[in-house]
Order: sequence, then C-alpha cells, then structure tokens
Amino acid sequence: RSAMSFAALLLLPVLIESVLSISFFLPVNTRKCLREEIHKDVLVTGEYEISEQANTKTNLKITDSSAHTLYSKEDASKGKFAFTTEDYDMFEVCFESKSPMGTGRVPDQLVNLDMKHGVEAKNYEEIAKVEKLKPLEVELRRLEDLSESIVNDFAYMKKREEEMRDTNESTNTRVLYFSIFSMCCLIGLATWQVFYLRRFFKAKKLIE
Repeated sequence: RSAMSFAALLLLPVLIESVLSISFFLPVNTRKCLREEIHKDVLVTGEYEISEQANTKTNLKITDSSAHTLYSKEDASKGKFAFTTEDYDMFEVCFESKSPMGTGRVPDQLVNLDMKHGVEAKNYEEIAKVEKLKPLEVELRRLEDLSESIVNDFAYMKKREEEMRDTNESTNTRVLYFSIFSMCCLIGLATWQVFYLRRFFKAKKLIE
C-alpha cells in the first residue's frame, strides 16, 4: 500500500504541474500569440525553435497584461528564455513573421515551443550536483516543492472564493437597498396620486 502511495505521489507532478508543449505553422507576415495565466513568484522557462526561411525574419516577444516586456528576441531561430512572475497575471507569447517577399510567396514556418513553470521549470539535476543530493533526496525535494505549489494554489483559490463571496454579499446588499428605495418611491407616488385625485374631484365637486 505504501509503495502504491509513493507511486501516486511520483505521478502528481505529471498530473498537476503545467507544461505547454506545442507546434504550429506560422504564415509569413502574420502574428500568432499564446496566452496563459500564471501565479505569483513562479519560475517560467521555455525553449523554442523556428524553422528557417529565406528572406524571412521572425520576432519573439513575451509580455504581461500591462504590456511589460519580459523577453524579446528579434530574428529568432532557436533559444531559451526564463523569468519569474511578480504577480498573478495573464502572460502572452507572440511570434511575428516578416518578409518583403509578400504573403503566399514564402512557405510557412514551423514553430516548436516548450514552456514550463513551477516545479517542472526547476533543474533538479543542477540542484543535485550543487547540494550533492542522492536520487531519493532529489525526488523528496521535488515532492516538497510540489506540495508547496499545491498549498499556494489552494490558498489562492480560497482567496478568490472569499473575494467573490464578498462581491456577491455587497451586490446583494445593494440590490436589497435599491429594492427598498424603489418600494418607498412607489408607495410615496401612489399616496401622492390618491391625495391629488381627491383634491381634483373635490374641486370638480364630484365628491364631498
């Protein structure tokens, strides 16, 4: 039973941690972007490779929702990037192809992108060499980091749930006050209409 539990723990990184590995064709003089939400203080690493085409220049740019540039490479062909997020945000990875030859005259470029974040982005082989850790100790370190990541995710989810609950309560309170105000206005208007009609009919001597 303990062996099965340990095996399940070993599978957790595969099931939970995010790994974005994608390949697509980029037509000439076009721009394609990939977006992903990432938590605060998370290491993000990536590796890309773009097939070469004559008279074609491909630029790579990574930005956050505030248009801050986290990584930029002109005439990119093959390389790696890494950055640490400062806040929970939506990040955008954009590839832009430019060519003076014009659309349709140059074949599409093949783009391969492998992006990792969190536990999957850490190089545990280097950590093992620096700290002289045994394979089991490395795996335990990996599981410890994964557990911390899961706890942070649950803490964030709890915070978002509390924020949404507060928003719902605030909205319900405003709706209740608006409903009471509307009812008071309707009652006041109905009362005014009764007295106005009564004075009108008295003036016309239709009632005493």
